[in-house]
Amino acid sequence: MDADLRKPSIHYAFNISNIHGLTSVFTKKMDLRKTISNSNVSNLDILTSGPIPPNPSELLNSKAIETAINELKGIYDYIIFDTPPVLVVTDSQIVANKCDGVIMVVASGKTNKHSAVKAKELLEKANTALLGVVLNGMESDTSNYYYES
Repeated sequence: MDADLRKPSIHYAFNISNIHGLTSVFTKKMDLRKTISNSNVSNLDILTSGPIPPNPSELLNSKAIETAINELKGIYDYIIFDTPPVLVVTDSQIVANKCDGVIMVVASGKTNKHSAVKAKELLEKANTALLGVVLNGMESDTSNYYYES
């Protein structure tokens, strides 16, 4: 689910229309199930953000997202939310508080240690369960790779 209602990108990554999506559900313009798209990845469906609203934080903090999450839990085993960066806006903390857990994504060479620690602290203050961290964009050095068969 693309819960970045300010600068959505999931629809670009999966080449899916973003005319209708999460915000369409929140504003009761579309039924949730009608906004879900199939992806080219097996067992992965996509819910785009929909049109960018004037009040993203308010929509994400509304009863509408809880209703959507509960409906999605009846359909899917796992629901993954893509949110804006934690330090930029409060949207991530709002959504994180409604989830079972959070996996922080850190960009190698772009996110400094201080920012990552501060983001972790903000998520903890929002009473979220930090499940782990994914390090994106790390250059691999295959000469130091060790594999034992």
